Amino acid sequence: MPDFDAKLKFLQTAEAYGESGQGPVCIETHMSWVFLVGERVYKLKKPVRFPFLDFTTLKAREFYCREEVRLNRRLAPGVYLGLMALQWREGSFSLLPEARLQLPAGETVDWLVCMQRLPANRMLHQLIAQGGVTPADIDALVTVLGAFYRTVPAVALSPNDYLARFQYGQAANREVLLRPQFRLRDAALAIDRLDLALAQGADLLRDRASRKRVLDGHGDLRPEHVCLLQPPVVIDCLEFNPQLRQVDPFDEMAYLSLECGLVGAPWIGPRLVSGCAAALGDPPPPALLHLYTAYRALVRARLCMAHLLDPQPRTPEKWPPLASRYIACALAALDALTHLEKHKPLSAPLPHGSP
Repeated sequence: MPDFDAKLKFLQTAEAYGESGQGPVCIETHMSWVFLVGERVYKLKKPVRFPFLDFTTLKAREFYCREEVRLNRRLAPGVYLGLMALQWREGSFSLLPEARLQLPAGETVDWLVCMQRLPANRMLHQLIAQGGVTPADIDALVTVLGAFYRTVPAVALSPNDYLARFQYGQAANREVLLRPQFRLRDAALAIDRLDLALAQGADLLRDRASRKRVLDGHGDLRPEHVCLLQPPVVIDCLEFNPQLRQVDPFDEMAYLSLECGLVGAPWIGPRLVSGCAAALGDPPPPALLHLYTAYRALVRARLCMAHLLDPQPRTPEKWPPLASRYIACALAALDALTHLEKHKPLSAPLPHGSP
């Protein structure tokens, strides 16, 4: 049985894809290898295990490849094309679409997701950097997201269980961000203030679950996953952990607003929130948005620093400054929440998450 390095070496060649010219562009992520070949993208899941996923068996990787295609077709129809089988026969590899597997077949030693390649210059984060996003672009995205949230099922989740998820996540934030070797300025302050905000806002969170506002959503809604085609598509939902995908739409709006603000487009957040509120007939309390923003910012700070806990972290210099920016975003959202509590009503209700 070939090992992972042998599979990777084959998939890094042009011959793997029937190409006679230049090899694929190869991108390593925390959980996958991605190969860009012409108009196609191929994604191989690494055989890794983390607290939130387990890809260590072939059966699990196949299952989650299928889930990735199934779930992402909800917001990116036409982009997720299907599965590719990596076959091993008589000492050599071949890569075949699942539909073309015929007997006698080789042994399938791994599975890849095959996607239509999206234009890089239409990705939301690229357009923000170029100053090319228009209000009409965001309105089109709201139309897509509103239709999605109206059709996906609500999650059977008790109010206390929903609150407990935030408390559990906050405990993970504390465990990582307060490690002595990281010395993150203001991390302890932000965590303590969010603890207090979660306690004071517990009824807001419970109310969202009791009103069936927690849905089987996307789970990782950020600019890198939004392509402003006509209509827009959203890729890379969290297929590997249903609980992380079970979200309030306005938690996702707060997250995307935070990320857009961080890369220089704070105006997008209020338009997203107001548009989705109208589409869903469900205007969220401003305090809830600030709470979601602060929580998401600290989760992102924690995920940044968690990279440094890997045995061989990639780009280690990148993560502490980025984590510090997220901590500043969390404190800004908590400041807005405090101001709201002291000066009700607050005339500027929508946080954008940008310090």
